[in-house]
Amino acid sequence: MSNVLDNNGQPFFKRIEYIRFPLRLGHDVFTEQRIGVEGEVRFIKLMKIYKDLIDLYETDAYMACATSAMRESVNGADVVAKVKALTGLEIEVIDGAREAELISNAISAYIDYRNYLHIDVGGGSTELNLYVNQEKVAAKSFAIGSVRKLENGNTSAGWKDMKKWIKKNTENVNDIIAIGTGGNINKIFEIATEKQAMTISIEEVERVKGIIESYSMEEREIALRMNSDRADVIIPAAEIYLGVMQIAHAKTITAPDVGLRDGMLQALFQRCIEKGIW
Repeated sequence: MSNVLDNNGQPFFKRIEYIRFPLRLGHDVFTEQRIGVEGEVRFIKLMKIYKDLIDLYETDAYMACATSAMRESVNGADVVAKVKALTGLEIEVIDGAREAELISNAISAYIDYRNYLHIDVGGGSTELNLYVNQEKVAAKSFAIGSVRKLENGNTSAGWKDMKKWIKKNTENVNDIIAIGTGGNINKIFEIATEKQAMTISIEEVERVKGIIESYSMEEREIALRMNSDRADVIIPAAEIYLGVMQIAHAKTITAPDVGLRDGMLQALFQRCIEKGIW
């Protein structure tokens, strides 16, 4: 939840409330293709809390999006409809292309005239955006994610498609810099250096992955200060970042600490401008 402030004619989003809760709907969806009863109950409970916060802060507008787990679930539409009936909250189930577009908009300020491959690793999908001379020339969403990889394990078909796409779209693009978004790459950067490094090498990502793997789940929570829902997915996520970088021959990666939520804020602001709310 954010206030919109005027920064010399440009919108500045000042965060006033941020709640992150790991529901892990993908735990059911990526193995059983549907949201289970327990997951549905917890999801509705969380949406009621969000709706109460929206009302409490008397917000002018909101945007609620569901991604891979909800769009792939056979009962996802029914769950969304139930939330609307019980709370009045409208949830947009966005496809991979829309998800990639929103995240892409969030990182646009960090793209210069060099060549970038944006890698956003979520729980159920990975979005790739290729930039050449500040122009997005290719984008695609793949059904490979940290939770999906953890729960399902068999992502060989997805990897094959991703490898083919990367090779096809980067064959004439040199000196690619990876730009990563998602909580896992931010944590990898945090472990990699105590300084606020803007860029680290692929070898450093490998080194940090090795450090994390040397700890048990409990040790990761204590020594590395990870939440339990981060401790178990960070290695699968690291493998995705590294795999994409290796295929694209990207030697370094940067992580601007923005993501889907930032893209949603921008999209919501634009929507409100068009409706004359601001």
